Amino acid sequence: MTSDLILLCLAVLPVIVLSIFIYSKDKFEKEPVRMLVKAFVFGCFSVVPAVLLEQYLMMKYSANVVSVELFNGYIVAGGSEELCKLIFLYWAVWKSKDFNEYFDGIVYATFLSLGFACVENILYVFQADTFITAVHTSLMRAVLSVPAHFLFAVLMGYYFALAKFEPQSKFKNLFLAFFVPMLLHGSFDTLLFVSDTMINANIDWLEEALLVLFVYFDIKMWKWGVRRVRTLQEKSAEQHRKENK
Repeated sequence: MTSDLILLCLAVLPVIVLSIFIYSKDKFEKEPVRMLVKAFVFGCFSVVPAVLLEQYLMMKYSANVVSVELFNGYIVAGGSEELCKLIFLYWAVWKSKDFNEYFDGIVYATFLSLGFACVENILYVFQADTFITAVHTSLMRAVLSVPAHFLFAVLMGYYFALAKFEPQSKFKNLFLAFFVPMLLHGSFDTLLFVSDTMINANIDWLEEALLVLFVYFDIKMWKWGVRRVRTLQEKSAEQHRKENK
């Protein structure tokens, strides 16, 4: 019982940390707790259609190892998960009166995505064979997977907000709210998948090159995410200046 509680805390802790972080960045009008909980819960439930879609796609595709990893990275994981997240995000907040400034797009998208990541984390951690393996899984996912879901959501929320508040480009930005996170998610997963394949094939130099590329890509994602956060903070500030004139 004690070990299960430890594992649950390890699985949930990075989600809590990142939720607090993005909430602290909402400088002008904090979102109501009920809406944040709603987004988070919708994110939790979005795991179900994503898993079903992933299983369906994996049954329908088979080819050589590299193309399978590309398909699994971009279509199965990136496509299925980001599409389901975006649909549930739209369903949860698009028509809400509380979605009333640019930065709200990032707040709601990240809370929803962290709900998804929370359920996914718990499933991965509790599927481990041993306690030590579960702890290792939770630590690796705390460093890699949960922050990645957070960053995908920042990009989704950025374009989602543009779609909401710049209606002349609504459909273009809704598409980008899916397509950009899907590309990032697919690249993230594919680099890891192919790297694992190289380890199994004992191709050390290629595995090392892929890991270096992965670290570079991860750093770039953080830079993109921080830039989008600042951009929407500035747009929200401009909204408030106009409203208070």
